[in-house]
Amino acid sequence: AELGGISRMQIAPEQGAFMTLLVELVDARFAVEVGTFTGYSSICIARGLSQGGRLLCCDVSEEWTAVARAHWEQAGVADRIERVIGPAADTLQALPADPPIDFAFIDADKTGYRTYYDEIVARLRPGGLVLVDNVLWSGKVVDDADQSADTVAIRAVNDHIAADDRVQVVMLPIADGLTIARKR
Repeated sequence: AELGGISRMQIAPEQGAFMTLLVELVDARFAVEVGTFTGYSSICIARGLSQGGRLLCCDVSEEWTAVARAHWEQAGVADRIERVIGPAADTLQALPADPPIDFAFIDADKTGYRTYYDEIVARLRPGGLVLVDNVLWSGKVVDDADQSADTVAIRAVNDHIAADDRVQVVMLPIADGLTIARKR
Protein backbone atom coordinates (compact mmCIF):
# COMPACT_ATOMS: atom_id res chain seq x y z
CA ALA A 1 0.00 0.00 0.00
CA GLU A 2 1.14 3.54 -0.72
CA LEU A 3 1.84 5.29 2.57
CA GLY A 4 2.72 8.76 1.28
CA GLY A 5 4.91 10.99 3.44
CA ILE A 6 4.69 8.77 6.51
CA SER A 7 6.68 6.13 4.61
CA ARG A 8 9.83 8.07 5.57
CA MET A 9 9.44 6.40 8.97
CA GLN A 10 10.57 3.11 7.40
CA ILE A 11 14.27 2.30 7.45
CA ALA A 12 16.25 2.30 4.21
CA PRO A 13 16.90 -1.03 2.43
CA GLU A 14 20.67 -0.79 2.91
CA GLN A 15 20.12 -0.19 6.61
CA GLY A 16 17.87 -3.25 6.78
CA ALA A 17 20.47 -5.48 5.12
CA PHE A 18 23.17 -4.08 7.42
CA MET A 19 21.05 -4.78 10.49
CA THR A 20 20.42 -8.39 9.43
CA LEU A 21 24.18 -8.84 9.07
CA LEU A 22 24.85 -7.36 12.52
CA VAL A 23 22.20 -9.59 14.14
CA GLU A 24 23.92 -12.61 12.56
CA LEU A 25 27.40 -11.41 13.59
CA VAL A 26 26.47 -11.19 17.28
CA ASP A 27 24.66 -14.56 17.09
CA ALA A 28 21.55 -12.93 18.57
CA ARG A 29 19.07 -15.18 20.32
CA PHE A 30 17.03 -12.44 22.00
CA ALA A 31 16.46 -9.12 20.24
CA VAL A 32 14.31 -6.12 21.11
CA GLU A 33 12.87 -3.50 18.79
CA VAL A 34 11.40 -0.25 20.09
CA GLY A 35 9.19 1.18 17.35
CA THR A 36 7.89 -1.27 14.76
CA PHE A 37 5.82 0.76 12.28
CA THR A 38 4.95 -1.54 9.32
CA GLY A 39 7.44 -4.27 10.24
CA TYR A 40 10.30 -3.94 7.76
CA SER A 41 13.01 -3.44 10.40
CA SER A 42 11.62 -6.28 12.51
CA ILE A 43 11.71 -8.60 9.50
CA CYS A 44 15.37 -7.65 8.96
CA ILE A 45 16.17 -8.39 12.60
CA ALA A 46 14.16 -11.64 12.72
CA ARG A 47 15.88 -12.94 9.59
CA GLY A 48 19.26 -12.66 11.31
CA LEU A 49 18.33 -14.39 14.56
CA SER A 50 19.99 -17.63 15.61
CA GLN A 51 18.00 -20.86 15.49
CA GLY A 52 15.23 -20.58 18.10
CA GLY A 53 15.85 -16.86 18.52
CA ARG A 54 13.08 -14.42 19.29
CA LEU A 55 12.35 -10.74 18.76
CA LEU A 56 10.28 -8.63 21.12
CA CYS A 57 8.64 -5.69 19.31
CA CYS A 58 7.48 -2.77 21.45
CA ASP A 59 5.04 -0.29 19.95
CA VAL A 60 2.01 1.77 20.93
CA SER A 61 0.14 1.44 17.62
CA GLU A 62 -2.26 -1.44 17.15
CA GLU A 63 -3.00 -0.14 13.64
CA TRP A 64 0.59 -0.06 12.31
CA THR A 65 1.66 -3.26 14.04
CA ALA A 66 -1.34 -5.05 12.49
CA VAL A 67 0.21 -4.12 9.14
CA ALA A 68 3.55 -5.37 10.48
CA ARG A 69 2.03 -8.71 11.55
CA ALA A 70 0.74 -9.30 8.03
CA HIS A 71 4.24 -8.57 6.68
CA TRP A 72 5.81 -10.91 9.26
CA GLU A 73 3.52 -13.70 8.06
CA GLN A 74 4.39 -13.03 4.41
CA ALA A 75 8.11 -13.03 5.25
CA GLY A 76 7.84 -16.27 7.21
CA VAL A 77 9.17 -14.83 10.47
CA ALA A 78 5.97 -14.34 12.50
CA ASP A 79 6.76 -17.34 14.71
CA ARG A 80 9.93 -15.57 15.96
CA ILE A 81 8.26 -12.27 16.87
CA GLU A 82 6.33 -11.24 19.95
CA ARG A 83 4.47 -7.93 19.74
CA VAL A 84 3.70 -5.92 22.85
CA ILE A 85 1.37 -2.94 22.56
CA GLY A 86 1.98 -0.31 25.23
CA PRO A 87 4.57 2.21 26.37
CA ALA A 88 8.00 0.74 25.57
CA ALA A 89 9.53 2.10 28.77
CA ASP A 90 7.08 -0.02 30.79
CA THR A 91 7.71 -3.10 28.63
CA LEU A 92 11.50 -2.71 28.93
CA GLN A 93 11.42 -2.04 32.67
CA ALA A 94 9.41 -5.26 33.15
CA LEU A 95 12.00 -7.39 31.32
CA PRO A 96 14.04 -9.71 33.51
CA ALA A 97 17.85 -9.57 33.36
CA ASP A 98 17.85 -13.14 32.04
CA PRO A 99 17.85 -13.84 29.19
CA PRO A 100 20.00 -10.85 28.39
CA ILE A 101 19.34 -8.83 25.26
CA ASP A 102 21.79 -9.62 22.44
CA PHE A 103 20.64 -7.00 19.93
CA ALA A 104 18.31 -4.00 20.12
CA PHE A 105 17.04 -1.38 17.70
CA ILE A 106 15.54 1.93 18.82
CA ASP A 107 13.40 3.80 16.29
CA ALA A 108 10.41 5.30 18.06
CA ASP A 109 9.41 8.58 19.73
CA LYS A 110 12.61 10.60 19.94
CA THR A 111 11.89 12.02 23.39
CA GLY A 112 11.89 8.46 24.75
CA TYR A 113 15.26 7.48 23.27
CA ARG A 114 17.30 8.09 26.44
CA THR A 115 14.99 5.96 28.57
CA TYR A 116 14.89 3.16 26.00
CA TYR A 117 18.66 3.22 25.59
CA ASP A 118 19.35 3.06 29.34
CA GLU A 119 16.80 0.29 29.96
CA ILE A 120 18.26 -1.75 27.10
CA VAL A 121 21.93 -1.26 27.99
CA ALA A 122 21.19 -2.38 31.56
CA ARG A 123 19.91 -5.70 30.11
CA LEU A 124 22.38 -6.04 27.22
CA ARG A 125 24.93 -8.84 27.33
CA PRO A 126 28.61 -8.01 27.02
CA GLY A 127 29.32 -7.84 23.29
CA GLY A 128 25.65 -7.15 22.56
CA LEU A 129 24.61 -4.29 20.30
CA VAL A 130 22.07 -1.51 20.55
CA LEU A 131 21.36 0.49 17.40
CA VAL A 132 19.78 3.93 17.58
CA ASP A 133 18.14 5.33 14.45
CA ASN A 134 17.76 8.91 13.20
CA VAL A 135 20.77 10.23 15.13
CA LEU A 136 21.57 12.79 12.42
CA TRP A 137 17.92 13.89 12.20
CA SER A 138 18.27 15.32 8.68
CA GLY A 139 21.11 17.52 9.93
CA LYS A 140 18.91 19.26 12.49
CA VAL A 141 21.10 18.05 15.36
CA VAL A 142 23.78 20.58 14.34
CA ASP A 143 21.34 23.45 13.74
CA ASP A 144 21.34 25.41 17.00
CA ALA A 145 18.24 27.28 15.85
CA ASP A 146 16.23 24.04 16.01
CA GLN A 147 15.07 23.66 19.59
CA SER A 148 12.13 21.35 18.91
CA ALA A 149 11.59 18.59 21.48
CA ASP A 150 12.66 15.81 19.11
CA THR A 151 15.85 17.55 18.01
CA VAL A 152 16.82 18.44 21.58
CA ALA A 153 16.15 14.83 22.65
CA ILE A 154 18.29 13.38 19.88
CA ARG A 155 21.15 15.77 20.68
CA ALA A 156 20.92 14.74 24.33
CA VAL A 157 20.91 11.00 23.65
CA ASN A 158 23.80 11.39 21.19
CA ASP A 159 25.82 13.14 23.91
CA HIS A 160 24.75 10.57 26.52
CA ILE A 161 25.81 7.61 24.38
CA ALA A 162 29.11 9.24 23.38
CA ALA A 163 29.96 9.71 27.09
CA ASP A 164 28.76 6.24 28.17
CA ASP A 165 31.79 4.20 29.25
CA ARG A 166 29.68 1.01 29.32
CA VAL A 167 29.84 0.88 25.51
CA GLN A 168 32.06 1.28 22.46
CA VAL A 169 30.22 3.48 20.00
CA VAL A 170 30.25 4.54 16.38
CA MET A 171 27.83 6.82 14.55
CA LEU A 172 27.40 5.98 10.86
CA PRO A 173 25.91 8.16 8.11
CA ILE A 174 23.58 5.38 6.94
CA ALA A 175 20.13 6.70 6.01
CA ASP A 176 19.29 9.34 8.68
CA GLY A 177 22.20 8.37 10.91
CA LEU A 178 22.67 5.13 12.82
CA THR A 179 24.52 4.78 16.11
CA ILE A 180 25.88 1.37 17.03
CA ALA A 181 26.83 0.84 20.66
CA ARG A 182 28.52 -2.41 21.74
CA LYS A 183 28.42 -3.22 25.43
CA ARG A 184 31.89 -3.71 26.92
